[in-house]
Amino acid sequence: MNEVPSRYNHKDTEDKWYKFWEENNLFSATVNPSKKPFCIVIPPPNVTGILHMGHALNNTIQDILIRYHRMKGFETLWMPGTDHAGIATQNVVEKQIAKDGLRRQDLGRDKFLERVWQWKEKYGSTIIQQLKKLGASCDWKRLRFTMDEAYSEVVKEVFVRLYEKGLIYQGDYIINWCPRCQTALSDEEAPHQEIDGYLYYIKYPLASKFQNYIVVATTRPETMLGDTAVAVHPKDKRYKKFIGKEVILPLIGRQIKIIADEMVDRKFGTGAVKVTPAHDPNDYLLGKKYNLEFINIMNPDGTLNENTFSYTGLDRFKARELIVNELKKINLLEKIKPHKISVGHCYRCHTIIEPYLSRQWFVKMKPLAKPAIEVVKKGKIKFYPKRWTKVYLNWMENIQDWCISRQIWWGHRIPVYYCRNCQQIYKSQIPNPKSQINLREKSGIIVSREKPEKCPSCGSTDIYQDEDVLDTWFSSWLWPFVTFYWPKESEDLKYFYPTSVLVTAPEIIFFWVARMIMAGLEFMQDIPFYDVYIHGTVRDIEGRKMSKSLGNIIDPLEIIEHIGADALRFSLIMITSTGQDIFLSEEKFKVGRNFCNKIWNAARLVLMNLDEKNISFDLCMFFKKEKIDPINRWIISRFYSTLKNVESALKYYNFNEYANLLYHFFWHQFCDWYLEIIKPKIKEIHNQLVMYKILEKFLRSLHPIMPFITEEIWQKLPKRKDNSIMIEPWPHIQQELIDKKLEKEMELIFDIVKTTRSLRLEFNLNKNLKLKIGLYTKDKRKIDFINSVFPYVMHLAGIESFEILERIPSLESKVSLLVGDVNLSIYLEGLIELKEEKKKLSQEVEKISLDIKNKEILFKNKDFLNKAPQQVIEQEKEKLSLLKERAKLLKTILDGIKDL
Repeated sequence: MNEVPSRYNHKDTEDKWYKFWEENNLFSATVNPSKKPFCIVIPPPNVTGILHMGHALNNTIQDILIRYHRMKGFETLWMPGTDHAGIATQNVVEKQIAKDGLRRQDLGRDKFLERVWQWKEKYGSTIIQQLKKLGASCDWKRLRFTMDEAYSEVVKEVFVRLYEKGLIYQGDYIINWCPRCQTALSDEEAPHQEIDGYLYYIKYPLASKFQNYIVVATTRPETMLGDTAVAVHPKDKRYKKFIGKEVILPLIGRQIKIIADEMVDRKFGTGAVKVTPAHDPNDYLLGKKYNLEFINIMNPDGTLNENTFSYTGLDRFKARELIVNELKKINLLEKIKPHKISVGHCYRCHTIIEPYLSRQWFVKMKPLAKPAIEVVKKGKIKFYPKRWTKVYLNWMENIQDWCISRQIWWGHRIPVYYCRNCQQIYKSQIPNPKSQINLREKSGIIVSREKPEKCPSCGSTDIYQDEDVLDTWFSSWLWPFVTFYWPKESEDLKYFYPTSVLVTAPEIIFFWVARMIMAGLEFMQDIPFYDVYIHGTVRDIEGRKMSKSLGNIIDPLEIIEHIGADALRFSLIMITSTGQDIFLSEEKFKVGRNFCNKIWNAARLVLMNLDEKNISFDLCMFFKKEKIDPINRWIISRFYSTLKNVESALKYYNFNEYANLLYHFFWHQFCDWYLEIIKPKIKEIHNQLVMYKILEKFLRSLHPIMPFITEEIWQKLPKRKDNSIMIEPWPHIQQELIDKKLEKEMELIFDIVKTTRSLRLEFNLNKNLKLKIGLYTKDKRKIDFINSVFPYVMHLAGIESFEILERIPSLESKVSLLVGDVNLSIYLEGLIELKEEKKKLSQEVEKISLDIKNKEILFKNKDFLNKAPQQVIEQEKEKLSLLKERAKLLKTILDGIKDL
């Protein structure tokens, strides 16, 4: 007998086994030509990151795949690392020094960067330790950081190569500008949100005498100070006679032209729009097309500059308020109307972005996108769920150039240098092939892997580096191959690249996934991964994203502390439908906690009743040699049927199906049926061998999702090797032991037991009361099967005896129900008053029918569906489902009571 504690304690278990795995290098992977590689590169969490539920879900999915393939015999590598997270990390450190009354400008660039590195060394590994608490089996010895020295050199190399190919250029364009972070943002970093705003109708006086003014509608009146035209549609009859004439810009007095262009929406506002080429992307295009003046009215911090005269120094929104008031005073504001506006916000600080004319560095994306579109269309890279393929292709086919320069200090500094002595920066210069520069140089601008000693054009040594850094994603898009120290042709790179699958969230398909595909094809001439699995977003029970401001965050570390990592992992996966958003509450983690307890209690029952001499046989050989009873044959068949479905679920990334299959098998079939059936004869050799073999194979199949409890139980098993369960082989599917016919026949037996149990409960019969039943069917084969199997299970329903009937009896003191095609008769003479029971049941059916009708009316109420919290709606759905089940059962029982 093996002593097993009565309760499972995750706190005594999880840290102990994680330390054991690390100390024994069980996460490590090496080049092994005798094995197929399976590799995942972790989406590198920010060094500012703290483990949240999105991380927990994402990394649990990755760990399932890694642990599964490790057990399947692959050389399995989970490549870890962290991202320097330019804007986010700089913001954190700026807030830190602000407590000392300092700005980064007070420290200067070098001193500030010293402070960032100090912060990174102190706090940057926090997320790594938290991933370990989750159970992540990464090869931590390979940990990379996007700003380690080797990685930084590669980022420079890539920039130079793209520049040499003409795919990187510098230009003045309208970009998304964050006044708070004071940096450019890509379109993907400035997501649009709808806000309540206003449409301001402003009178622009005509310079000619025959009409007083033309009314222009705008949502941003402060930018009118930079207007250089008014635009109308060429086919708009209202304004045809004004095209080519001039208006006087209010408050400024500058005369500007009225132009005509088909870009103008005749239905917006008055059909006449102001044109501010330096502060609107569409106006920028009009400015280029009609050779308009570009007047920048804003400072980088969002205040108005010297081009706005008396408004200089005012915040943009304060200026808006004063401008509107001034227009009212001089009677040039016709009206203000409420108007919904879609406005870009900084993805980091959520400040409203400003369209801003600025000189930035860009990557030409269309040449890179073309092959990346083809590999997905040809199926070389597959998205799961498939619907994301269309999203990816739509974005790629409409891709815009990528603004890669950022006006911050923390990040990879752009490898561009300028010569102060050179004035003609656009004059071509033939490069010296032997030079370190080795690129297409322009006079005054030098793109180089290393700082040049002198200007290649004029020989001056008065050279300085570009102040900007690269977008964080410019280093992250190289992640799948730079982590293997590309451009060196290492054995690791050859072996593990392309990687196997990428697991990520939908919000970074464009930021990261698409760009990695482009980078892999450009620099490795191969795809970076074969599959992309996109999981949903973790939301609260009402469907809202979790955030501090809403106060709805569930901390995964608190859940782990309270109920353990296994319970957290299992709960998250079980409720996560493939690719769908997850609606989470703390209540939903009970399923994982309860399952841990169930596994522990069942394992304890098996181990404490086990005789080691009974389990030294091979199950398949034993099965072939011995005549095994149908109960043991059934549970063996059910396990291998489940295992077959589990492997299919994992192959197609249906993780919740994997969890549900194992949960249903273990709880409802192995525990509720099999162990309960064999308890009276648990010491018999057949039962001993089968219950042990099923338990140990189940532990192996469960290990990828619940690694800690499976290891703890595994180490208590007799006859095991001194190995971790982690490196044990995945159970093989024994197809010859699957008997679908037997499984179906056993379902009938269990249905008879369940029906009898339900009737006992319904009629409130004493649990110690033994029942007599009769079973009738015309199917002789079923009669033989019932006779051979029912004696094993009848004690589960408190049945004293059963008989096979030649016909359905006509006794009045019985209940007769149809179970499948078998008539079940339960003899109740002297036990209950059937007439009274029938009356009670009929009254309950009437009440439940009314409740069901009311619930169905509730679900037709649009106000309820639109306004009620998601949790309330789910609870009401559950209530309706239970009512319908109850009504069905009661009607079945009523139908089975002989008319009285």
